[in-house]
Amino acid sequence: MAKVTNILLAGVGGQGILLASEVLSEVLMLAGYDVKKNEIHGMSQRGGSVSSHVRFGEKVYSPIIPEGEADMLFGFELLETYRNLPFLKKGGQVIVNRLQLMPPSVATGMERYPENLEQLIADQVSDSQVVDGLELAIEAGNARTVNIALLGALANKLDIEQNLWIQAMEKMVPAKFLSQNLKAFELGRQAAN
Repeated sequence: MAKVTNILLAGVGGQGILLASEVLSEVLMLAGYDVKKNEIHGMSQRGGSVSSHVRFGEKVYSPIIPEGEADMLFGFELLETYRNLPFLKKGGQVIVNRLQLMPPSVATGMERYPENLEQLIADQVSDSQVVDGLELAIEAGNARTVNIALLGALANKLDIEQNLWIQAMEKMVPAKFLSQNLKAFELGRQAAN
């Protein structure tokens, strides 16, 4: 059976996960892969969980990543990344943004945000990397480019030519924000080396 690679993007509504998954899917199609994508929005309008399943290979039949089969977990927020670890296969990789967004249950004092999530993730996944996406986005000149800075970090894990990433961003990112996004992408690549 032809190998299918599974990437799960996980975070909170408003973080640009859907744009990131669109750019990622476009890049993979430009590279010649069959790509299937699915989004799960939850209460994304109110800061709830959002995930996007991206699967690619020679031929992909389903857009859903079965639990325990993600090759890579690409997390935009620490708690959401931790919650989605069961999707990761043994030997999988994690790239996670160093960001904590308090869910409503924490904001109202009903629950506490877990401590030491970076360490908890590292304890469960030997191939994990933490990236400060907000710091990179600010350095790029626009705090809203966090998702693209994180994509830059992810790009280092995939064997895809840089020009295809640029082509996809030129197609998907509004022209007036393109230069800042390209800078954020490059900063993300450098941070994840």
